[in-house]
Amino acid sequence: MATTRSSAGPAAGPAPPAREQTCRGPFAIMVLLFFLWGFMTVCNDLLIPRFKSAFALSYFQAMLVPLAFFGAYFTGALLYFLASVLAGDPLARMGHQNGVVLGLLISAAGSALFWPAASVPAYPLFLLALFIVGLGFAVLQIAANPYVALLGPERTAASRLNLAEAFNSVGTTIGPLAGGYLIFDYFARSGAHGAESVKRPYLWFGLTLLLLAAVFWRLRLPRVGGGRIERGVGALKYPHVVLGGVALFLYVGGEVSVGSLIINFLGQPGIAGLSELEASSYVSLYWGGLLIGRFMGAVALSALPPRRRQFWLAAFPLAGFLVLWGLRGGEAVWGYLPFLALCWLLFQFSRARAGRTLLLFSAMAAALLFVALLAGGRLALWCVVGVGLFASIGWPNTFALALEGTGLYQGQASAWLVMGILGGGVLPPLLGGMADLTHSLQFALIVPLLAFAGVALYGWKGHRVGRARPNSGRDCK
Repeated sequence: MATTRSSAGPAAGPAPPAREQTCRGPFAIMVLLFFLWGFMTVCNDLLIPRFKSAFALSYFQAMLVPLAFFGAYFTGALLYFLASVLAGDPLARMGHQNGVVLGLLISAAGSALFWPAASVPAYPLFLLALFIVGLGFAVLQIAANPYVALLGPERTAASRLNLAEAFNSVGTTIGPLAGGYLIFDYFARSGAHGAESVKRPYLWFGLTLLLLAAVFWRLRLPRVGGGRIERGVGALKYPHVVLGGVALFLYVGGEVSVGSLIINFLGQPGIAGLSELEASSYVSLYWGGLLIGRFMGAVALSALPPRRRQFWLAAFPLAGFLVLWGLRGGEAVWGYLPFLALCWLLFQFSRARAGRTLLLFSAMAAALLFVALLAGGRLALWCVVGVGLFASIGWPNTFALALEGTGLYQGQASAWLVMGILGGGVLPPLLGGMADLTHSLQFALIVPLLAFAGVALYGWKGHRVGRARPNSGRDCK
């Protein structure tokens, strides 16, 4: 089917009616999904040491766990993209709600496969199970991210995605605590050692996913988006979509690289000389920074009245301050406080604009890594840990900016963007190779530094390249 063209890019069909309110009920339901896949994704980190000891694996073999999972994201998104090129966008045919149900069923099947894998036991079967879970999550990401963006005015899409990703971060915070207790304590004490200890937790995950699939199947959610089916690579005719996929590749790679090196980085005598146990608490602080920053981003980019916006912008870092005070004591609080204040200040300068916010925060993340590269001691420690706060809004802001104005090609554009998750499997090995080559983990910070600098460029100019004026909203009945 032919489409007309404008000087700003490919036409996306008739603009839907403008709408000024968010569909709050459906949005609240979608937030549950973001929490769930955050919870399950972070549990992969618990599988690595469990499988390493159970199957006597090398470090390389154990690290096939994240490769299988993140590789599935790329594979699933690539298959979806190819299907949209050959036969038209699958989401345009089935709807976002059915896409969510399909993703849940695929992930449930992968979780169920943990039972026979543990009964054999067979490490390759575990990797296959994780790959299938990742395929399902890829479908969920492709369907859920644009759906959340569409459930309200386009100008506040970044706010909704920040809030949804904040609950994803709640899942990544709770997941290690609950999953670690089940895998390393509860089922270990009950006699289920080694690979057996992951059997029941993942069976529960599978049953939960099946239950959610049934619930989503029965719900009456609004159908949003275009109705025509378009073949071809229409999404890639938008330069800001192509560059958005590159930016997300860099963002995910930078975020995962920093989180992966913290324990080893803080263990160096020239930095802090911490034990693995001591340094692991700073890993939670790094990921907790993403949680705080995303809640603040949801407020800063929302349509709240100015006074209420300022109240909540101050309330979230204050709450984070108090939680740190209660959990870790004065040193952690006072060391982290300047970064909370700087985060609040940057949101003031962002003026509720997604592109400006992405530029400022990504540039600050790169600047902190530059300081950590040159400096040592506690300054380098806090600069690396503080990156989490400023990396927080990278995914939701980039995703929202890249989807703007894509119309009928939103599903295909979403698949292209989700393929950027592969950066989480590519950049960390590059960082490790740089550290081996230079014999300096500190110098290897240049890898995530350049990655965040690339994301900042997208926030500055990249999201504007070849793009038409975005629509004002989306209809929701």
